[in-house]
Amino acid sequence: MTELETSPRFFAVIPAAGVGKRMGSEIPKQYLPLLGKTVIEHTITTLLAEPLLDRIIIAVSAEDTHWQSLDVLKDARIEIVDGGAERSDSVLNGLKHLSSIASNNDWVLVHDVARPCIAASDIQRLITALSSHPVGGILAVPMSDTVKQVAGKIIAATVDRSQLWHAQTPQMFRHQLLLDSVTAGVEQGLSITDEASAIELAGYQPEVVQAISANIKITRPEDLALAEHYLKKEG
Repeated sequence: MTELETSPRFFAVIPAAGVGKRMGSEIPKQYLPLLGKTVIEHTITTLLAEPLLDRIIIAVSAEDTHWQSLDVLKDARIEIVDGGAERSDSVLNGLKHLSSIASNNDWVLVHDVARPCIAASDIQRLITALSSHPVGGILAVPMSDTVKQVAGKIIAATVDRSQLWHAQTPQMFRHQLLLDSVTAGVEQGLSITDEASAIELAGYQPEVVQAISANIKITRPEDLALAEHYLKKEG
């Protein structure tokens, strides 16, 4: 049976080497407490609940020792690799690690460690919607706010929001395509803000799958309270 005829497997890569400077905390934001657990524990627990995920690769800072005390990260499906200076470097390290076990057309879901409110139903919706797609795509939410283009502090224009979406994660792409696209972007010094941007720079068009707005990214201290609200509501 050829690779194309074989059912693709699913893997996850979690960049978790950031220090979260905007949180103003002494520890990285993924280890901050959230409803009796750490942020990363909420995130990983939801991913582990998805039976299709064969392996979860977590890229952490080489100096990070916090993860070693978390039981959830000792699950047999989890492997830890060294992260990099930038998010894209951590993702690339995770993808390279997968090269020894993943086939070209296997799927990789890249998810922000600081998105602990990801719903299991959104992960399943993403997989179902894109499983036969040649490239892949992302979870996203249509923009509802009025958007202003600003120069300095002066409004230059009101932007048509009808075609604007808030990108989320997971973002799901074929392993080899994503590896090649992120590698090229990093080597060229391009701005890779998410995996979709690397795929776009390589000339491909990812698809969007509508998600729930609760899948927020914890960036600032006030985001923890909002994440707590959503997690309590989900629970």
